Amino acid sequence: MPIYAYSGRHVDGSEATGKIDATGRSEVVVQLERQSIIPVSINLLKDAQGASEQSAESIFKMSLFETVTLDEVIMLSRQLASLTRAGVPIVGALRGLADTVKNALVTTSLSGVADNLEKGQELSVAVAKYPKLFSDLYISMIRIGENTGRLDDAFSQMSSYLTLERQTIRNLKQATRYPMFVFSAIGIFITIINIFVIPSFKDVFDSIGGQLPWQTILLIKLSDFSLAYWPHVLGLMAIFGYGFFKWKKSSVGKLAWDQFKFKIPLIGEIFYFAVLARFARTFSVVLGAGMPIEQGLTVVAKAVDNDYVGSKVDQMRVGIERGEGFTSAAKRTAMFSPLIMQMLAVGEETGRVDEMLGEVADFYEEEVAYKLVRLSSAIEPILIVIIGALVLVLALGVFLPLWELSAAVNR
Repeated sequence: MPIYAYSGRHVDGSEATGKIDATGRSEVVVQLERQSIIPVSINLLKDAQGASEQSAESIFKMSLFETVTLDEVIMLSRQLASLTRAGVPIVGALRGLADTVKNALVTTSLSGVADNLEKGQELSVAVAKYPKLFSDLYISMIRIGENTGRLDDAFSQMSSYLTLERQTIRNLKQATRYPMFVFSAIGIFITIINIFVIPSFKDVFDSIGGQLPWQTILLIKLSDFSLAYWPHVLGLMAIFGYGFFKWKKSSVGKLAWDQFKFKIPLIGEIFYFAVLARFARTFSVVLGAGMPIEQGLTVVAKAVDNDYVGSKVDQMRVGIERGEGFTSAAKRTAMFSPLIMQMLAVGEETGRVDEMLGEVADFYEEEVAYKLVRLSSAIEPILIVIIGALVLVLALGVFLPLWELSAAVNR
């Protein structure tokens, strides 16, 4: 579709310029009249179609290679909250931020949103076209901010919510970083032993002759298997990894995996509490912003990023639509402990469900932090036992034949 550049005047006399996608100049005039803009000049941009194709191609490339970090979304939310609170027009704020950020995907997204706003679209509709930058929850909060005239509060609430989300993610990564590093080091160590060390000792063991200890026989057989079939092992691992990835992406697989994560020893409960904290925090934010409870549950079901808990939230929504109370619908899902159910019941009786959900989120976040500290203390002795067992097997398998040879020589 051709792109037209226009200049004109608002009804208050202020200057208006921008670009519009239209089939002809007459359609541009109609769109400008809807925006209460009196056109002064309308010009067809040269190579508009080529520029449009190039822009689409650049957006496609950036969607493949560029990502938006949580830190960038938090900073963007803070800046938008400050600018809108200061009275800066949203289009000007978006274009100003698009010129300052370094991420090309964010720049293109903000410019696209500003262009759509100049075409007369609502902000919530414009940002919905850029899901890599604006989540469903973000779009819903913007829509509420538009309806209430408090867009700055919507951006501020999203900034606070995402900041807490970032802290939870950092705590989980910090707790799992040490065991993942140790297990990776163990895997590399075993690979080096099988490929380089055991084959060298095998020749020595063959020259010794006699009956070898079972530990040594086990190590030799594992080494021979690794050397002979390593391409097959890597191929099977690649096939299994690809199959698991595709299965986890399917609706059935994601639901089963999200439920299985809660049953993993030591860390399953941490994942569960973290998801419940996200549910309570998100629901508290959307209810506090004035969203109806049924619509809020629909948004939260997608925002928790867990299909299993999301299905439970959908069950709550269906129950409430049938006339159930919030507490009874939550109890039927069996997601919350009796203590949390008492807190939710008090919130429903007093009409302060959003505030009580905020306290529930604080409770679960404190539980996550406490269990993460306990996880670090509990996993260290387990890792020490595993490493000790591996070292013992390797030491017995390698050195027992050498000790027997040394004893035979001394005799």
